[in-house]
Amino acid sequence: MGSASSNDAIRSISNWAIAPAQPRPAGQRKATEEFGSLTFSEEVQRARLPKDVYRALRRAVAQGEPIEANVADIIASALKDWAVEHGATHYTHWFQPLTGITAEKHDSFLSPSADGRAVAEFSGKELVRGEPDASSFPSGGMRSTFEARGYTAWDPTSPPWLLVTGNGVTLVIPTAFVSWTGEALDKKTPLLRSMESLSKQAVRILRLFGSKAQRVTATCGPEQEYFLVDRQFYFARPDLINSGRTLFGARPPKGQEMEDHYFGSIPDRVLAFMMEVERELYKVGVPLKTRHNEVAPGQYEVAPIFENANVATDHQMMTMEMLRRIAPKYGLACLMHEKPFAGVNGSGKHLNWSMADELGNNLLNPGDTPHENIQFLVFCAAVIRAVNKFQGLLRFSIASAGNDHRLGANEAPPAIISIFLGDQLTDIFQQVEKAGSAKTTKSGGILDIGVGVLPKLPRDAGDRNRTSPFAFTGNKFEFRAVSSNQSIALPNVALNLAVTESLDYCATELEKGLKEGKKLQAAVKQLLVKLLKDNKRIIFNGNGYSEEWQKEAAKRGLLNHRTSVDAYGEAMKPDVVKAFETYGVLTEREWHARYEIAVEQYNKTINVEAQLMVLMANRYMLPAGYRYQGELAASVNAVKAAGATSKESRRALDQICRATDECKVRVDQLQALLEHEMNGDAEKHSRYFRDKVVPAMNALRDAGDSLECIVPHDVWPFPTYREMLFIK
Repeated sequence: MGSASSNDAIRSISNWAIAPAQPRPAGQRKATEEFGSLTFSEEVQRARLPKDVYRALRRAVAQGEPIEANVADIIASALKDWAVEHGATHYTHWFQPLTGITAEKHDSFLSPSADGRAVAEFSGKELVRGEPDASSFPSGGMRSTFEARGYTAWDPTSPPWLLVTGNGVTLVIPTAFVSWTGEALDKKTPLLRSMESLSKQAVRILRLFGSKAQRVTATCGPEQEYFLVDRQFYFARPDLINSGRTLFGARPPKGQEMEDHYFGSIPDRVLAFMMEVERELYKVGVPLKTRHNEVAPGQYEVAPIFENANVATDHQMMTMEMLRRIAPKYGLACLMHEKPFAGVNGSGKHLNWSMADELGNNLLNPGDTPHENIQFLVFCAAVIRAVNKFQGLLRFSIASAGNDHRLGANEAPPAIISIFLGDQLTDIFQQVEKAGSAKTTKSGGILDIGVGVLPKLPRDAGDRNRTSPFAFTGNKFEFRAVSSNQSIALPNVALNLAVTESLDYCATELEKGLKEGKKLQAAVKQLLVKLLKDNKRIIFNGNGYSEEWQKEAAKRGLLNHRTSVDAYGEAMKPDVVKAFETYGVLTEREWHARYEIAVEQYNKTINVEAQLMVLMANRYMLPAGYRYQGELAASVNAVKAAGATSKESRRALDQICRATDECKVRVDQLQALLEHEMNGDAEKHSRYFRDKVVPAMNALRDAGDSLECIVPHDVWPFPTYREMLFIK
């Protein structure tokens, strides 16, 4: 560790070389040809399945029809043949338990035959259902340790794909995960249920407007921010290995204040890594669109285009896994913690969310004249009502110990949930509130840059607002408060459920108006006016970072849960629990389990980080301080013995003595707090961690960072921010 590891890393980085650019080798396919080549895609299904089986599978995907056992057998046989032709020897039911990451158990296709050989077999039963052990995953009390049976259930709406590694190929089958009692033990099951409930209520409204659509799907496109550091730096930091973030680290002379990293030229090694990640994700059908440097040094972003929410959730988990898997090939470590480095921007996962029918219509597309598009206005107003009514649920959905370091800082929206509509929509809804309808739509006009050779650009009707946690961005809403390290499943579920309840309310009101003899236009007018008057407090187009907004939000009665511990209580509010049960997304028991797990994960995260800080300080940092203290003391004594005087060396010795003493005091204080007997419920524990342990951790960090600033580089045991962020 220390300077030796830093020197090794720097030597490795300086010797890094990218091969000169070469034309694509003969035989290597274009990206357009490789896209989806490792997925059991619709094209492959059409080619390999009998027509009636293919149609049955597509109906299951498009309309949610169940798949019969004999049909599953035929699909399984074709899927096995396709996988084996690509070199697969095993298959796995890939699922998303409540750990926040994915899980898999691999089984071989091979079955021994009577003549001592083996054949590849795969039945419909094996495709449809797997049986992993359910006792060792978080269940929030739904399962006792001795109750081990759990089932994985094939999700035909998300295509199977092939995991190709250096030593073989595995067929990956996306699945849901439930207990023997049928209770959801994963993140996918409630997501699929929430999508079903959203579709049902949205279709009710579409029918009133004369649409022939039979199904509506929640769609999303999640952006992913992440950091890259040299792998040797990573292994020299116990905090990065065990917690994903630096628990100590003095701020470097230069951070991000020069604003020279955002959208800058991508370093060669990083670009090579990005390109391989993209190629591998293209093969499994992940539609990545964008790559660029992010704001903080060492920070980057990748973003896909829109997909159905459940497929996008699967693809997002695959993206995170691929980033982590490929980074070591380039001598890098990929960090997805919400705040790996203090003093520079943290990482988010902006969840762009919308709704679309099976005819391809985006229900949140305002069109060229949104003031005349009353169907859009109804759906948009329903979202406004949903966010206002369920702001607590949305805040809970993104709560975590890691996100507490990010929310409210300059790189993330504040903890107050509000909606940014922009000038155009705000003006339209203000017209509707005053007069019952809107007569005009603001136009952005044409932007003349003032240089003859440059084109005149069509200008949007309003600017964007990066401080808003929930912003309308043209034809979708962007939930900006989602954190980089979490699955997007729960924020999706929260949005889907909130909007489902709101669409149900809107559909009921419109149907009631029509039943009373009102024309559709009149019923819509009455509904929109009521929605806007009742829910306009949630709309805010200003600076979410300002102190004025904090005061204004309080006047409006908006929630302001600054920490996750504050937000956890929102989960079990009666209207939230009722909505989950009413729309069949989660039972009260299933939802309470997720609340329990969220609080438990917070407690465990803080406990692990605090224990790590004590270990790092006692075993690495304090010994480094004492070593330097001894060197200075020897120097002072040598100078004195020689008959000379040096006030500054004596002052330096006093300084290091004070710094090490302060650090030791802070370590002992934190250690004493961690020895506290934690009786009572998990939420009580979380308040103790927030109010006692976290402040002690911050105090120890301050002391440790002060020590780092005066201990020589060759003595300090860890790579510094200056090295990790800037040596690439």
